[in-house]
Amino acid sequence: MCGAELHSLPEGVQRVAQALQHAGHVHAPVMLDTAARTAQEAADGLGVQLGQIAKSVVFKRKVDEVAVLVVTSGDRRVDEKKVSALVGQVGRADADFVKTRTGFTIGGVSPVAHLNPPVTLLDQDLWRFAEIWAAAGHPHAVFCLQPDDLKHLTGAPLANVVESP
Repeated sequence: MCGAELHSLPEGVQRVAQALQHAGHVHAPVMLDTAARTAQEAADGLGVQLGQIAKSVVFKRKVDEVAVLVVTSGDRRVDEKKVSALVGQVGRADADFVKTRTGFTIGGVSPVAHLNPPVTLLDQDLWRFAEIWAAAGHPHAVFCLQPDDLKHLTGAPLANVVESP
C-alpha cells in the first residue's frame, strides 16, 4: 500500500497497515462493502468458514486493569475461567475500556497495532486452517494471514482458551 492509499483509510486501519508493513506482512488490510462487526458478518462478507475468522475478544484483568486480548477462532466461545487461570482473574471489558486501551472500537479490534500493548493469548484452534482473516482496525476492515503469521505478528503464546466444542 502506498502513502496516498494509506491516508484515505480510517485512522485505525492506517495503524494496522503500517504495523503489517513494518513486520513485512504480505497482505494489506481490505475494506469490505459490508460491516464485519461480528465473526459471522466477516465470514459471510468474505465467503469463508466462520472458524477462519480470528476474532479479537478483550477482557479487563481485575488486579491491574490491563487489557487481555484473546484471539480466537470465530466458531469458538472464549472460556473466561481458562483465560483467568492463565493471566489472572479477568472480567468483560466495556466499549470505553476497549477503545481507550486498544484504540479500536468493538467490531474492529485488530490483533496488532494497539495503542497500549495488551496481554495476548492465541486460541490454538485457529491452527485448523491454512488461511484466516482478522479485523484491521475498523468494522469494515480485515486482513488475510496464516496462523503462524498471527503468532509472529503478536508474539503471543498458543493456549487452550475456548469452551469445548
